[in-house]
Amino acid sequence: MTDAKHIAAMTEAEAAIALAGLAKQLAEANAAYHTDDAPVIDDATYDALKQQNAAIEARFPNLKRSDSPSDQVGAPISEGFGKVTHAQRMMSLDNAFTDEDIVEFAARIRKFLGLLDSSRLDFTAEPKIDGLSLSLRYENGQLVQAATRGDGAVGENVTANARTISDIPEFCKDAPEIMEVRGEVYMSHDDFQTLNVRQNKNGDKQFANPRNAAAGSLRQLDANITKSRPLRFFAYSWGELSHSLGKTQKEAIKRLKYLGFSTNPLTIGCSDTAELLAHYRDIEAKRATLGYDIDGVVYKVNDLGLQARLGFRSTTPRWAIAHKFPAEIAHTFIEAIEIQVGRTGALSPVARLKPVTVGGVVVSNATLHNEDYIAGRDGKGQPIRGGRDIRVGDWVEIYRAGDVIPKVRDVDVSKRGPDSQAYTFPKICPECGSDAVREEGDSVRRCTGGLICPAQAVEKLKHFVSRAAFDIEGLGSKQVEAFFNDDQLSIREPADIFSLATRDAANNSKLKNRDGWGDKSAENLFAAIEEKRRIPLNRLIFALGIRHVGENSANLLANHFANWPAFETILTGAQNGTGTEWDELMSIDGVGSVMAAALVNSFHQSNSRSSIDRLVAELEVIPLSRADTTGSPVAGLTVVFTGSLEQMTRAEAKATAETLGAKVAGSVSAKTDLLVAGPGAGSKAKKAADLGVKVIDEAEWLALIGRNT
Repeated sequence: MTDAKHIAAMTEAEAAIALAGLAKQLAEANAAYHTDDAPVIDDATYDALKQQNAAIEARFPNLKRSDSPSDQVGAPISEGFGKVTHAQRMMSLDNAFTDEDIVEFAARIRKFLGLLDSSRLDFTAEPKIDGLSLSLRYENGQLVQAATRGDGAVGENVTANARTISDIPEFCKDAPEIMEVRGEVYMSHDDFQTLNVRQNKNGDKQFANPRNAAAGSLRQLDANITKSRPLRFFAYSWGELSHSLGKTQKEAIKRLKYLGFSTNPLTIGCSDTAELLAHYRDIEAKRATLGYDIDGVVYKVNDLGLQARLGFRSTTPRWAIAHKFPAEIAHTFIEAIEIQVGRTGALSPVARLKPVTVGGVVVSNATLHNEDYIAGRDGKGQPIRGGRDIRVGDWVEIYRAGDVIPKVRDVDVSKRGPDSQAYTFPKICPECGSDAVREEGDSVRRCTGGLICPAQAVEKLKHFVSRAAFDIEGLGSKQVEAFFNDDQLSIREPADIFSLATRDAANNSKLKNRDGWGDKSAENLFAAIEEKRRIPLNRLIFALGIRHVGENSANLLANHFANWPAFETILTGAQNGTGTEWDELMSIDGVGSVMAAALVNSFHQSNSRSSIDRLVAELEVIPLSRADTTGSPVAGLTVVFTGSLEQMTRAEAKATAETLGAKVAGSVSAKTDLLVAGPGAGSKAKKAADLGVKVIDEAEWLALIGRNT
């Protein structure tokens, strides 16, 4: 996670990149959790990512994205259900993690309402059920509609399924004419265990935890399946009402109970934050004995009039907050530390534990994050856990954040044996033997083997044949996986693709005779592969799948070098951080030290370089065609733009210069011919003066290239 110091030091460009990554990661997590009922990250990690996003947005409010996670609730609904537009948006809650957060929550409310510290401010406190949010609409006392939260505005119509839940009344006597009751569908621990036994007996998939079981059961397209599942419902809130349920939160909850709904008996009133925190401690102590999953306590301002005055932010009410529990804890010892290599080449350490039950689930593995975490320090080199490292044989305190991925919290060094040795993190990939490097500013060590690393190969090959890369018709992700695992026509690296037809001709088991293939389809595939032997330089560079080199970066590199020999010569001769070849890489506008290092490393690893050489031997790389710049006053010049331009954007100025045959660099060096300086030019203008580089303003630049100002 990015810490506060890192965020404080961010540039706008870094912040924009970080926000884009967080938006993508959180959107995927939301869809997995809310739409697919299959979480991909634990609750604690999700909360930390949301906090990180909010902190960056607070520092750079102008960079807040239109798809900001701060403005989203839930996730889009599944296409299998009808849509229901909520009469009143279903909101989420702000999270709190410390006692100080709760004190601040109360202080914010007092400040907003103009209340003195001596003025009484009542709250309610209730367990936060870990289930699936549901909204029930009653008209004249009759249940007419049930909908999931969805994205907060539009949910899924699960009316038929909700009618099968015994805790949900079909009719409410003396109810308001219009009444939307909101609450949580959940499954008890006992019912969850019974269900999983039944699933196993029937050969069906078992559920990971009660929340997934409840959500998956409610969101069945066949209501009879839902009926067979032991679902429960707690009511704790409401949406549209034709008449109020009471003057306070407590009165309204009492009225819901009178109307036939199950309400949580642990909901109480509190007159100050001390009472809130005392109830939090009490519920936390009872957590393991409740018989259902909770992940915190929700505090709400009791007076509904004050709730109305406080109102809402974009996705959360100002008058409520969820005080989350720390993850559940247990103690065991580490039997081994193993390294797993992910599809991006990341080396991820995993602790193999003596199995222990945590929160009703048997845990035998725990993530160790990265080498810094094992060594007892954070990404900035500062000590964590008091600087205590993690070793094989250590007794450790583990915790399960959100009941998904166990983590090691602390180490009991008093139980270490005399033969205990510090763990040495590998610098060689255990899968392929390539160097495993850690880039500056990165917390993860990664294998540089790329296409030759078995752990990465399939995903790298899928990237190689993707639309923006080689785009070979008939060779998509499904076919790549099949060929990768084929004993006779194996494709393990890109060069293998171009020998496929030759190997097929020599093979007794022809491709055309295999399932899913025929004479025509095999012939078409070989023709499509042959057609792609001629490939533009930019597509080849992108297809190599070098980390940090995306489609736009590949275009920049191709535009600068124009042909493969020039590109290959520079990368072959370049040394990280030094030399004329390195300087040339760094002079390319849009190429920084991280990307340059990734390029150099990929060409200096013997295995990956051999793979690249074998591929290029099969190809005719098409040089970049350049426009005729005869007569251009800037053809062949290296130009740098700095400061603010007023007649055109920086991007337009760069594109124009390149069209006229100039090379646009991002930094001033001895090779720079011309610096175009607008208002606000700083260090680049000074460096140009020191080096004797000619400096002109925007008007002079436009005059030079024949543009009217």
